[in-house]
Amino acid sequence: MQLSEKLKARNARLAVIGLGYVGLPLTVEMAEAGFEVIGLDVDKRKVDEVNAGRSYIADVPTSVLEPLVRSGKLRATTDDSILADVDAVSICVPTPLSKTKDPDVTYILDAVAKIKKHLHPGQLIVLESTTYPGTTDELIRTELETAKLQVGREFFLAFSPERIDPGNKTHGTRNTPKVVGGITPRCTELAALLYSQFIDNVVSVSSARTAEMVKLLENTFRSVNIALVNELAAMSDVLGVDAYEVIDAAATKPFGFMPFYPGPGLGGHCIPIDPHYLAWKLKAHDFTARFIALASEVNQHMPMHVVDKITAGLNHQGRSVKGSRILALGVAYKKDVHDMRESPALTVIEKLEQRGARVSYHDPFVPEFAGEHGSMASVPLTEEALRLADCVVILTDHTSFDIPNIVANSRLVVDTRNSTRGLEVQYGDRIIKVGAPASFEKAGAQRLAESA
Repeated sequence: MQLSEKLKARNARLAVIGLGYVGLPLTVEMAEAGFEVIGLDVDKRKVDEVNAGRSYIADVPTSVLEPLVRSGKLRATTDDSILADVDAVSICVPTPLSKTKDPDVTYILDAVAKIKKHLHPGQLIVLESTTYPGTTDELIRTELETAKLQVGREFFLAFSPERIDPGNKTHGTRNTPKVVGGITPRCTELAALLYSQFIDNVVSVSSARTAEMVKLLENTFRSVNIALVNELAAMSDVLGVDAYEVIDAAATKPFGFMPFYPGPGLGGHCIPIDPHYLAWKLKAHDFTARFIALASEVNQHMPMHVVDKITAGLNHQGRSVKGSRILALGVAYKKDVHDMRESPALTVIEKLEQRGARVSYHDPFVPEFAGEHGSMASVPLTEEALRLADCVVILTDHTSFDIPNIVANSRLVVDTRNSTRGLEVQYGDRIIKVGAPASFEKAGAQRLAESA
């Protein structure tokens, strides 16, 4: 039976390499659509958890995973020999940056090496991991193609960028449109056919390179616009205005404006990293991606800007950072998730500790993590803990945080997420927001504006 017929009948055997934030939700959607799916991962702990029907990804409820495992539709393994018997393989492995901001495609190459050992006629390979334009064609195709196995004829190769947004309750794997681009038109056709079996809307583009560029544009767009509002936040501190009020007022314009909001910096696996893949690729063409470089510079400075706000607040109260007790609220990179990848909160904590602060943290989603000076454990968020802290800094706006109670029981609150909105009138003397001058800074900002 031809691959297209197997996909339409949903009796093709599928494999997903990498069972993380992207791979596990993907295997679940495939299995729920009726396919037999095998997840392949080097981490035996993940494999054991999946085979026990227990999910370690918040977006995949155990109540959904367990029946699929029990029915035999989904299983996991560390044995790559299973690739010899599958019809299609999706690669969902990490693509980090090196210390020099160069792409690290080690995990992709490892996955491709496994596939190469078992590649057979009629097999479809789809890369989902974010990477630089040309990876699928220049790297993977070169590794897999032989005289006997030609891409577009004996086997098929495509790129389809992942668009997972951890914690998003509205848009998940199934209802987020899926972009697909193949090395040849037939590759695109088969990859689109695969994903259309369990994704509501599949968007085909002309090539794998185009699909790779789509993903980088999406995240570069966010990086640049977040950098713009982060710089606006710093400007607003100087000019004596509230950046959030400015943004919300601008957002009333029904065309030509899209609101972004400042914060303590960029987090997550995609936005802080993906634009650098594009910038790196362009260096080979003697092209400097200036927006990417500038946005990165602005965003990377934000944790230090937060530390400066904390320092200013403590100084106003006659305290130094050194020796002060600082309680950080939230270490996940975004609200209501346990994902800490590239979290700016970790940088804020590290810099505070370097200045001699005694830092503790509370995060209902992250019970512990390895910090610069050893492991740290989340402390209970009690009124006593708030009162004992010289400064409470809100780094992640988890919905479970009782902000009025937090402010009422704290001496000083540094708010990086505008969580204290509406409390300034009652508690303005103890609230400092990133993106707005503190009450004690307003007079100075006013004098500066009048003298300009």
